[in-house]
Amino acid sequence: MCGLVGVVTSDDVGVCLYDTLTVLQHRGQDAAGIMTSDHGKLNLRKDNGLVKDVFRTRHMRRLTGQMGIGHVRYPTAGSSSPALAQPFYVNSPYGLSLTHNGNLTNTAELSRELFKEDLRHMNTDSDSEVLLNVFAHELQRQGKMQPLPEDVFNAVAGVHRRCRGGYAAIVMLAGYGIVGFRDRNGIRPLVFGSRKNADGKLDYMIASESVALDSQGFQLERDVAPGEAVYIDIDGHIHSRVCADPGEHTPCIFEHVYFARPDSLMDSISVYKARLRMGEKLADKLKRLRPDHDIDVVIPIPDTSRTSALELANRLGLKYREGFVKNRYIGRTFIMPGQNQRRKSVRQKLNAIDLEFRGKNVLLVDDSIVRGTTCRQIIQMAREAGAAKVYFASAAPAIRYPNVYGIDMPAASELIAAGRTEKEVEELIGADWLIYQDLDDLIAAASEGNPNITRYECSVFDGKYITGDVDEVYLKRLENTRNDAAKKASKKNGNSKEQQVAADLHIDA
Repeated sequence: MCGLVGVVTSDDVGVCLYDTLTVLQHRGQDAAGIMTSDHGKLNLRKDNGLVKDVFRTRHMRRLTGQMGIGHVRYPTAGSSSPALAQPFYVNSPYGLSLTHNGNLTNTAELSRELFKEDLRHMNTDSDSEVLLNVFAHELQRQGKMQPLPEDVFNAVAGVHRRCRGGYAAIVMLAGYGIVGFRDRNGIRPLVFGSRKNADGKLDYMIASESVALDSQGFQLERDVAPGEAVYIDIDGHIHSRVCADPGEHTPCIFEHVYFARPDSLMDSISVYKARLRMGEKLADKLKRLRPDHDIDVVIPIPDTSRTSALELANRLGLKYREGFVKNRYIGRTFIMPGQNQRRKSVRQKLNAIDLEFRGKNVLLVDDSIVRGTTCRQIIQMAREAGAAKVYFASAAPAIRYPNVYGIDMPAASELIAAGRTEKEVEELIGADWLIYQDLDDLIAAASEGNPNITRYECSVFDGKYITGDVDEVYLKRLENTRNDAAKKASKKNGNSKEQQVAADLHIDA
């Protein structure tokens, strides 16, 4: 689950891209990168680390130009070498760079096609590089000295014909423009907006979340539609076209549960309001199951669950208290690569306030339970702080199935609820009582914000993969290549090709 941004302005875009990536930092903490186009010359800086650590003043001085793209990476496949930081670049045709959020489900097949039929070389094991090369090949086929919008749209149509899975991408054509496009089911989010510049003309931005637009004074125009491409040329003219027969619009519901910032709008749905409704519906379920509960206080596990926990407490007429203090200098635990790193970071990240726990029956509220590592330790922390009883509520249903569309849940064996009953999970995490959100209620919490969307990508909860190309063989192969053990081995062994790729380049196109 990565963060994307692309900007075409009348001024240098480097600082704008940097500031936007800091706003999107919650979407990826593994690596960051920016590429700008300055009269056909491409300038790139990318590396592992947070945005504030990757970019220094000396880098920003070189990121000149009126057009550029940026990326923050959250790894779901491959290793974490600097070479896998984005944007990715290919020189033909025109000089293309890409940022990508999501995951292709037919990467292996496409890699073979690109090598044997399209005669294109892959330098990494990233599906993002595959996506870029598919786009490059389809654009090359248009055979134009200078690409027109229709050529760009034809290339995107070729991508949709060949690529399966969940993806949103922004591609920059050196000296010509940027194009953003979204998979035909709209699984991964993408929006665009505009603002007036000093000349009275319009600047444009394409990004993963509307909050990115807000931060730079852009007005949200709308979401990029499923299967649509939005092309902004270097002169600031905007063009759009639906480049594939759109499937059923099924955005990822986990964006509303965890990934997106609460101040974002996604598919016209307020993330904040959706999380409030999750709290309401979870409170209603709790009242049905235990009308005579003995809960004294509701305590959220910061930060994502705060909105749901607050509304749950209001609905139940209970005290809401902040029982944990968060270390602001520790990243989001769920998106940290590797189980050992996640386990190590929990107590570094949170500290309990004893007086909110001692002698009380507390209801801890989290957005979801994935591997169970975090909540098990947090429940233990609550007991050590003196809680009499510790109940645990999840604003999302039980996560029992792998994700194949860009969330780092590739192995069912790493999911605590896979193959287990709620009672068994309750015992494993050490709670006195565990309550999950119902899936129908979760869907209702989101769809009340936009009744036109009636179905969501919920495969981690129900095991239904909407692209229709995921079976047990695929899931087993995915688990073998992307579980924590495989990632650890990949990191240890490294990749000689990747080590040869510079992370700080100047490219003349």
